[in-house]
Amino acid sequence: MMETQALDFPKIDAILRSNGTGEVTINGTSHPIEADNEATVLKEALALITETAAQLGRPVKVSTTDPDGQGTIIVSPEGDVSEAAPTKTSKTNPRRHKTPEPTPQPVRTAPADVEAAATPAAAPAETARFAAAATPAKQPTPSNEAASAEPSTRRSLKDTSFLVSAPILEPATRGWRGVLTRLGFRMDPSTEELAEREDIRTVSQHWPGPRTVAVVNRKGGANKTPTVVMLSAILARYSGAATVAWDNNESQGTLGWRTEKGSHDRSVLDLIDSSQTLLSPSAQAAEIARFVHHQTSDKFDVLRSDENDEGDHEVTAEEVDIAHQVLTRYYRLIVMDSGNTSRAANWRRMIHYTNQLVVPVTAIEDRAEAARLTLQTLESRGGHDAELARNAVIIVSESTDAKRSMNGDALKRAKDEARRIAEGFAPHVRAVVRIPYDPALVNGPIRYDALQPATQRAWLAAAAAVAKGF
Repeated sequence: MMETQALDFPKIDAILRSNGTGEVTINGTSHPIEADNEATVLKEALALITETAAQLGRPVKVSTTDPDGQGTIIVSPEGDVSEAAPTKTSKTNPRRHKTPEPTPQPVRTAPADVEAAATPAAAPAETARFAAAATPAKQPTPSNEAASAEPSTRRSLKDTSFLVSAPILEPATRGWRGVLTRLGFRMDPSTEELAEREDIRTVSQHWPGPRTVAVVNRKGGANKTPTVVMLSAILARYSGAATVAWDNNESQGTLGWRTEKGSHDRSVLDLIDSSQTLLSPSAQAAEIARFVHHQTSDKFDVLRSDENDEGDHEVTAEEVDIAHQVLTRYYRLIVMDSGNTSRAANWRRMIHYTNQLVVPVTAIEDRAEAARLTLQTLESRGGHDAELARNAVIIVSESTDAKRSMNGDALKRAKDEARRIAEGFAPHVRAVVRIPYDPALVNGPIRYDALQPATQRAWLAAAAAVAKGF
């Protein structure tokens, strides 16, 4: 009833920003709002809008904008809030009134991934079965008196269920919708929030048996190590599965430099030397802590590469076999960093154990070309290697080059280049995900909580794309 009385006049736009500010514009007159939190901003915005509705004596329609996207709500003269129904498509001329399509996730380039994540799952078959059981089926005409004696409503108990299988949609927690829900107006989540929930559900799964992810690119500076850290952090945080990031560089890698150091200096070589003890039936799960470096915030472990200054040892294929056997005894998820030589024995043996290939790229053409050659090399080998290349996930970062001047023009060029590279890879792999520039990824230890919200969301989408390959 409220919505049918709401007209497009006056034109009201309401903006809610994540920094505790907002703005209500009524017929071109702007009313800026500043407060300590989103809830207070929204209360003041609703007060302005309710006053306008009260002056008119009818509900008003409000276009809302928040970090999650755009929407439309109806506010009554009494301050009640409801969500506007979608625009109906005209039957006589469907091109005149189109229902606005949901805004696609900007971080993905594979439309199928976005569509699948944003579309709520259909109700399971059990719900339909219960509905069918509740309505007696039409009985055939009995052929004799004995048949007519059987009650017409009797059904097999196997065909009846009293369980409600359809999940209850939780109310919105983000943006305008989330704040309104906390104020007592239950609002459904936006398309963007539904997509995020689906990504969280995907990365929270457990799989039978361990899974190994290999992060590869033949060019240095392609963002391999930050990719390993971010995927490990997200998979460990959401799934709760024991996760280890393994620096499988043939000599000295950089994963140990970009992560938290434990109370010891042990590396993969120490783990290999102690493999018999770690694989013995009497070994306990906690013993692995003597060889890995736990990330206290992001909840995964790091197995460092050899940090011998002389660099006189290169990891062999047989040593990869031993280390992988140990790690699969103690961890469900293994995310492997790699060196730049696809011909190295440890690199090739890593591929042998890989369940999901990830190829990171920065928005620089030589990094993209090296990624293409990496995939081409694997594809030419056929078999398992070629299958990994075809089902690879490409992660395109706008830039992590600390030497670049990240002014407005440079950021735009990085975005444009990232888009071009992503579109070029999309037809050849399973999924492509873009990551925005974030200074927290440039130098020093990498922590998920230090990233900007948009970057966290992008990496969640990347991790979900990876997990779908398990």
